[in-house]
Amino acid sequence: MQVAQLRHAIDLLVYLSVALGLALLPQLHALVPAWLFYSVLAGCFAYLLVAIGVATDHELAYPLEFVLSILTLTVSLPQPEHYSFASEGMWLATFTFAMGSVLQAALLILIPIYLIKRKAAS
Repeated sequence: MQVAQLRHAIDLLVYLSVALGLALLPQLHALVPAWLFYSVLAGCFAYLLVAIGVATDHELAYPLEFVLSILTLTVSLPQPEHYSFASEGMWLATFTFAMGSVLQAALLILIPIYLIKRKAAS
């Protein structure tokens, strides 16, 4: 995969992460305490800022997205509540959690490859 194609794929994953985060907010509102909801809202805002950076060709956006992906997975994966969504029949929450985790894992793989290839190409 060439650098431009890799960057395009990463950009798409970043935009999907923002969309998924926005879809998550209404689901969380009734399920979690207010402080947790506002923490997730702040995270969505951080993702939105990174997406704006990606859209405006700021190269710093990619390392920032890498850090956000690590933080997101570090916070969300250890939570046993996330895994109980399916057993409780909360399929939309299960889908949102699974897709968010897959998106973040993909970004953790693709961003370092992109940064290495971009450096080698210059």
